[in-house]
Amino acid sequence: MTETEETPPIYETTIRGGGMWSQVIGRGKTLRLTDLEGGANVSMLLYNADQPVERYNMPDTLKGQHVFFLTAPLCVHSDMGRILCSVVRDTRGWHDTVCGTTDAKQVREKYGEGHSYQDCRNDFVRDGRECFLIELAKWGLGPRDLVPNLNWFSRVAPDEEGNLTFDTESAKPGDAVDLRFEMNTLVVLHTCPHPLDPATAWAPKPAKLEVFPAGGPVASDDPCRLSRPENERAFLNTENYYRLRD
Repeated sequence: MTETEETPPIYETTIRGGGMWSQVIGRGKTLRLTDLEGGANVSMLLYNADQPVERYNMPDTLKGQHVFFLTAPLCVHSDMGRILCSVVRDTRGWHDTVCGTTDAKQVREKYGEGHSYQDCRNDFVRDGRECFLIELAKWGLGPRDLVPNLNWFSRVAPDEEGNLTFDTESAKPGDAVDLRFEMNTLVVLHTCPHPLDPATAWAPKPAKLEVFPAGGPVASDDPCRLSRPENERAFLNTENYYRLRD
């Protein structure tokens, strides 16, 4: 049993399908995302809350760990060579890092017209890019701050030609992933469908968010720290960053 399972959360909320959310999560705290019904997609952007010019870097995260996807005990790297968060627990086992999010044109082509707020009220169709921009604006950020995002709970598979196909079989209700934040991090997310999801009906799934209190310093034998040599170097960079600031 992990520490987060023994300690009650200090914050929890459920994000409806097609919803969005953003908050700063402090260093050492753990965010648990739970796919409540199966089939959720949680698209996420991450920024250094104290200096938002530093943010999640997809190429460095993947090449430094020799991976195409994320799971425990891997880490999420910033563009400054530091660790934003570590995947400390994961029951899904595969999370997309390369497919991005939907835009207005994709949504119109997939779901058609006639799904505006005036027509559908709170069930209206939104695109992922719009959701990100709405949340980013609350923090003084905008289109220039958009970078490739993570897609938690979504799995894609390549064929022999490298074409990616969305996996509709891997989703299970109750799957969860725990992210331990190694920096004070602005977390921006939405629950719109994955861009490769083949469903033609708008039916995004909800996700539960729980934040657990900070534990002690990351141990020298922490599995995330030791999972790749680049992670150890990035952890040292992160610790030195806060050693000089605190």
